Amino acid sequence: MNFTHWQDLQLQGLLTAETEDDLFAVLAAAARDLGFEYCAYGLRMPLPVSNPKVYMRNNYSSHWQERYARLNYVRIDPTVAHGMKSILPLVWNDSVFGQSPEFWEDARGHGLRVGWAQSSYDARGVGGLLTLARSHDVLSEAELREHSLKMSWLVQVAHEGMSRLVSATTPPPSVLTSRELEVLRWTADGKTSGEVGQIMHISERTVNFHVNNALSKLGAVNKTAGVVKAAMLRLL
Repeated sequence: MNFTHWQDLQLQGLLTAETEDDLFAVLAAAARDLGFEYCAYGLRMPLPVSNPKVYMRNNYSSHWQERYARLNYVRIDPTVAHGMKSILPLVWNDSVFGQSPEFWEDARGHGLRVGWAQSSYDARGVGGLLTLARSHDVLSEAELREHSLKMSWLVQVAHEGMSRLVSATTPPPSVLTSRELEVLRWTADGKTSGEVGQIMHISERTVNFHVNNALSKLGAVNKTAGVVKAAMLRLL
C-alpha cells in the first residue's frame, strides 16, 4: 500500500473518532500495520503547572500497566524524559536506558524489548508522546527508512485527534482582549503596574483593571499565576 493511500485511511479514522477509545483503536491498528504489537499514547496538558493533567491509552499487558503505575516508573522512564525536551524520534537501545537498568530489565521481562517513540507539541502547549513497541525483531535501519515517514506522520495526526477529543471536555479560558494580553506581557517582563501604565500611556488604575479582568478569565489568584497560566496556554 502506498503512503498516500495508507495516509488517507489513517486520517479518516483518527480525525473522525468520537471517543478516546475509538481513536486509540485506530492508532493501535496502524501500529500493527507497521509491525508493532504494542502502542501507547500519552497527552500532557499544560495546566495545572504543579500537576499537569495526563491522559494515557495503551495496549500493554495489564500487569505491566499496574506495575508501571505502582512503581511510578514515569519518573525514571528515559523515553518520557526525552520526549519532554526533544521532538526527535528515539529508538530504544541499551544506552537510552543506561541510567535506569532495572526499569529496562523489567520492561523487557514484560515483552517490551524493541521500541520507538516521538513526541509532539501544539500551539496550545499540549504535549503528546507516541510509543510503538514489540517483543521481537530488532528495528533495523532498513525498516526505519521504509516506515519512518509513516511513523512520524502518525505522531502528528494522533496528537491532533487526541487533543481534539480531550479539549472537547475541557472548557477553554475566556478570550482575553488585546489590552489584557498586552498588560500581561509587560507584567511577564517584570514591569510594575505603574511602569506598564507609562509604557501604554494609560493610568495605573486602568492597568490594574485590565489585569484583574485577565486574572478572572484565567481563573488565576494573582498576577504571577496569571502570567504563568497565560504563558503555558501560549497566549502571550
